[in-house]
Amino acid sequence: MDTRPKVSSLLNRMANYTNLTQGAKEHEEAENITEGKKKPTKTPQMGTFMGVYLPCLQNIFGVILFLRLTWVVGTAGVLQAFAIVLICCCCTMLTAISMSAIATNGVVPAGGSYFMISRALGPEFGGAVGLCFYLGTTFAAAMYILGAIEIFLVYIVPRAAIFHSDDALKESAAMLNNMRVYGTAFLVLMVLVVFIGVRYVNKFASLFLACVIVSILAIYAGAIKSSFAPPHFPVCMLGNRTLSSRHIDVCSKTKEINNMTVPSKLWGFFCNSSQFFNATCDEYFVHNNITSIQGIPGLASGIITENLWSNYLPKGEIIEKPSAKSSDVLGSLNHEYVLVDITTSFTLLVGIFFPSVTGIMAGSNRSGDLKDAQKSIPIGTILAILTTSFVYLSNVVLFGACIEGVVLRDKFGDAVKGNLVVGTLSWPSPWVIVIGSFFSTCGAGLQSLTGAPRLLQAIAKDNIIPFLRVFGHSKANGEPTWALLLTAAIAELGILIASLDLVAPILSMFFLMCYLFVNLACALQTLLRTPNWRPRFRYYHWALSFMGMSICLALMFISSWYYAIVAMVIAGMIYKYIEYQGAEKEWGDGIRGLSLSAARFALLRLEEGPPHTKNWRPQLLVLLKLDEDLHVKHPRLLTFASQLKAGKGLTIVGSVIVGNFLENYGEALAAEQTIKHLMEAEKVKGFCQLVVAAKLREGISHLIQSCGLGGMKHNTVVMGWPNGWRQSEDARAWKTFIGTVRVTTAAHLALLVAKNISFFPSNVEQFSEGNIDVWWIVHDGGMLMLLPFLLKQHKVWRKCSIRIFTVAQLEDNSIQMKKDLATFLYHLRIEAEVEVVEMHDSDISAYTYERTLMMEQRSQMLRHMRLSKTERDRE
Repeated sequence: MDTRPKVSSLLNRMANYTNLTQGAKEHEEAENITEGKKKPTKTPQMGTFMGVYLPCLQNIFGVILFLRLTWVVGTAGVLQAFAIVLICCCCTMLTAISMSAIATNGVVPAGGSYFMISRALGPEFGGAVGLCFYLGTTFAAAMYILGAIEIFLVYIVPRAAIFHSDDALKESAAMLNNMRVYGTAFLVLMVLVVFIGVRYVNKFASLFLACVIVSILAIYAGAIKSSFAPPHFPVCMLGNRTLSSRHIDVCSKTKEINNMTVPSKLWGFFCNSSQFFNATCDEYFVHNNITSIQGIPGLASGIITENLWSNYLPKGEIIEKPSAKSSDVLGSLNHEYVLVDITTSFTLLVGIFFPSVTGIMAGSNRSGDLKDAQKSIPIGTILAILTTSFVYLSNVVLFGACIEGVVLRDKFGDAVKGNLVVGTLSWPSPWVIVIGSFFSTCGAGLQSLTGAPRLLQAIAKDNIIPFLRVFGHSKANGEPTWALLLTAAIAELGILIASLDLVAPILSMFFLMCYLFVNLACALQTLLRTPNWRPRFRYYHWALSFMGMSICLALMFISSWYYAIVAMVIAGMIYKYIEYQGAEKEWGDGIRGLSLSAARFALLRLEEGPPHTKNWRPQLLVLLKLDEDLHVKHPRLLTFASQLKAGKGLTIVGSVIVGNFLENYGEALAAEQTIKHLMEAEKVKGFCQLVVAAKLREGISHLIQSCGLGGMKHNTVVMGWPNGWRQSEDARAWKTFIGTVRVTTAAHLALLVAKNISFFPSNVEQFSEGNIDVWWIVHDGGMLMLLPFLLKQHKVWRKCSIRIFTVAQLEDNSIQMKKDLATFLYHLRIEAEVEVVEMHDSDISAYTYERTLMMEQRSQMLRHMRLSKTERDRE
């Protein structure tokens, strides 16, 4: 009691508790000493608005809003697009509620969302989710860079393209190569910026956020203006087919020059001659008129009725206006039409859109800088999600109500002279969106390249994944150099994919996996009634977490079932790797509570009745003897147990220390650690039980009686043969052995006694040949048959053969016994050689006295096997 702190000092320490992670405070103090002056410790001053709300807005609003949302609306229709956005927003909202519960359950650690998740889930799940979060952030950097390059090459400086092609089919391949070259260059440039001056990235964050906000306001301003003065963006149509306006001069088959009617450029595209005479034209071109429609009819036009329904098309199809008149002539497709560049479906659009709602953990990543993280993280994150959800949902409706359907489905704006589709709606100029989205996308890429290496560094410093330790090191100024290089290499893989539409689903998988486990952690903590789980967030309920987890899982398989399986396999492999490498962290996690609950449930199930004979297997209690230095005298007993337990099951390793418990408690702990290290070296999966008793025989009796719990109790005792007991003057050796045999018999347990255990093979030895001999003198319930079979499951004994010797009395038929035994082994599915040895009754009477009713039980069993099923039932 004297060592316990007083209540006053305890309260003082709790009030002054810092949320800096372990080692961070010492690192800051070391830096101050190195600089030669004591700097005052900076107290976190950031509030909800600047610390959580605005960072979340900046990270949620991204490239998908400007480059793909119009295309999603045009392809899926307003109704399905609204459903896609709503489902994705509900997923992040439910995840934010779960994250708020974690954030308000005690002091939020500095280090952000990874620390919150890992400390709630434990090292195995924490490491797996942390790496998924890291990979998601890294691929997000690749996606933002690809988005910036697309804006740059398609809408700002198209002439900067290095690769060109006049063929419509090869043009997409040339574009992908341009994306790879420019994307790699952009990545190198951004990595250099992050490497040299990460502080400038943070300083320009507000500028990038301003670009996003101005661009969004320009969209709303343009939508309002379109209701009374829509912008002039004509779209050229041939019948009901959309024509690309990039290479045409007028939207007509002919044009007037000096009062003369001459063919237009369109005529040259669809006819084999630039003259009217002797020209052979495309059949569809001949039978259909060319018309011009308004690309942005405006908010009051009623165009939303046409855009309500979906229009999914395979790759290479022409984008058509269903309500326009057209002849049934097919014609050639190799002309200046606007084509679908990718086969579209509802599931594809879900995977492409979901990255636009990620970024909800940006506020929790700044937990160390927040004045009151428990208050700011829930309020700021949920408000940011509500704001962005309103923007996305309202934009879905506005795009469907203002923009012509063929323009919405035109991903790269070919029908509106190569303009960014969302830019055609904006006011005062399309360039507001183009420039704003370019800089905001570059900023988001820099933020991802800044955050991902620090996340990897945090995982590496936790030391739960050994091969990542090198990435925990940093420069003198604390910058994670090696982690940045690995991040750049992984991001380059995403850039080599070169397509925003293909990278986005990969990104979705990793973030959905992360969100799924956040919801899982909260649901587990609540359902298991963990005593430490007391979140202050009043709007949390475990059903919301379960719903969020279900939506995450559903979205994973909806967007891409094979990517979902790959993501789960990656997370599972990381989990098992951390588990087998030995995650020695104890973070008070919910998964440990789940293990305890599952163990309790399983033990109660085992208690319901004795195991069926088919499920019987030896559950071992291995009795070890310790020397004066508390070292194990015969470690090969553990080796034998590990070889025998290739058949799995329970293993308890027990030992007795003679003495008084109060005086020898420390020795017992030391001996327990020694045995555990030996068990780990011999790869014995089991439990260690040390008993301090006044007498050795009493301690062994106590172990045999009380080891195990419920249905998980031992049924077999393993011990060594007492060496040199004949020459020993001390009678305690053989008396202890005899006493153990008597206690084991009284407890109705099997007994395995290993003689000359030091000559048994180690786990590194392997027999290329040899025999395991079994002398079956009496029937023991099949134990002798089972032991060699279990030993053969281990690599040491795998190539050995089993030989079974049975003893025949003079009145037995040896030939028939051999046949019966072979049949018996056949039914047991055990391959073994059978030998019958004839012996006199007096030679074996000592082995059969009282214990086995001599040979009758075995003979009756062999005779019973020769009977038919009807005869056996009759008996």
